[in-house]
Amino acid sequence: MTFGETMAKAFVVGRRDFTATVFSKTFLFFLIGPLIPLLFGFLFGGLGERAERNEAPPTVAVIASPGEFALLEAARKRFEPLEEGRPLVALRAVAPEPDRARQRDRLIAAEEEKLLGVLEGGLAAPHFTGAVNADGRTVKQIALFVDEAQRAQRGGLTSPPGAPVKVTLTDRSGGSLAFARTLTARAGQFLVFFLTVFLAGMLLSQLIEEKSNKVIEVLAAAVPVDSIFIGKLFAMLAMSLLGIAVWLAAGAAGAAFFLDRGLGALPPPAVGWPAFLALAFVYFTTNYLLIGAVFLGIGAQASTVREVQTLSMPVTMAQVLLFGFATLGVGQPASPEAIGAAVFPLSSPYAMIARAAEDGTLWTHAAAIAWQVLWVAVLLRLSARLFRRSVLKSGPAFRWPWQRRAAA
Repeated sequence: MTFGETMAKAFVVGRRDFTATVFSKTFLFFLIGPLIPLLFGFLFGGLGERAERNEAPPTVAVIASPGEFALLEAARKRFEPLEEGRPLVALRAVAPEPDRARQRDRLIAAEEEKLLGVLEGGLAAPHFTGAVNADGRTVKQIALFVDEAQRAQRGGLTSPPGAPVKVTLTDRSGGSLAFARTLTARAGQFLVFFLTVFLAGMLLSQLIEEKSNKVIEVLAAAVPVDSIFIGKLFAMLAMSLLGIAVWLAAGAAGAAFFLDRGLGALPPPAVGWPAFLALAFVYFTTNYLLIGAVFLGIGAQASTVREVQTLSMPVTMAQVLLFGFATLGVGQPASPEAIGAAVFPLSSPYAMIARAAEDGTLWTHAAAIAWQVLWVAVLLRLSARLFRRSVLKSGPAFRWPWQRRAAA
């Protein structure tokens, strides 16, 4: 049978499943269900702002002599008992260069440095430049460090205070931009993961009804097994995308009501919002197809609903492990963990959506999408072949190597 005939019959199977699912009474409850926690999320979303900004402390570059930096670092260490779960601002010594203004601008703009700001002028005329709030935590800590260092330089606590820290605010720095993109990367990963876990699990029970009613034999006699698997997988994908469209419309309406700036209030990804949203859609689709092909093959081996319920826990935990593996590379797109997660097909969509937020290179996404589509075809073929041999008992039965030797 040609590829065109296989896809034509897959379309017939998919249209039947899609129509039967979408026009059922339970589909309305399926659409309404996630909107309830979404409503509570908008009402209580402000609580999330109290979460920690980052596991690593923010870093400020100090352009000063070794002696002055030693005084500042000593002052910082004296305040460490006051951290209370949130690390103090870290200081990093930078040797002064002849052109201080160019050095400062280069340090602030360098994304790989991940600096929140630069402190220059020494202890005599301290000047802090960075992408922070004027009355924020970082500026207050820098002022404390400088004041403590000035008093230590002048002879102790009884000495008069030195020059105050002059503060110049910038729109962004390399550190703030890198941190913002890390947030966007994690948010994109979680969104793809959550939607896949919520929606792909239904594929485990796709063939239960046909198998229990003995309809699968009739269906397999009329349509190739490959077409059945392809049709059912893409029918569930279409149903999931329809549900996501409804939820996004409700979420956009809620965001327009509760938020003032929309996407402008969120950290911008490296590839830009239009490309990032398009890639998020593509990677959710490929992730759903990859995980769905595996779930369809696993669920096809079950004969009862109880067996499907037994399988749901280990397959969900497997998804959590894949998600955790992909999160290891967030913040370091060139690390072995990030590259390994991008190459492994089942974690590749999670890793690549994070890369889209942190790295503006686009050709890697074209290669990753082609790689993921290839594995969708491979997994679907393997699932259909396993179903044909183990359930329909057609074709040569699978045997382990020692079984083959014993039969010989």
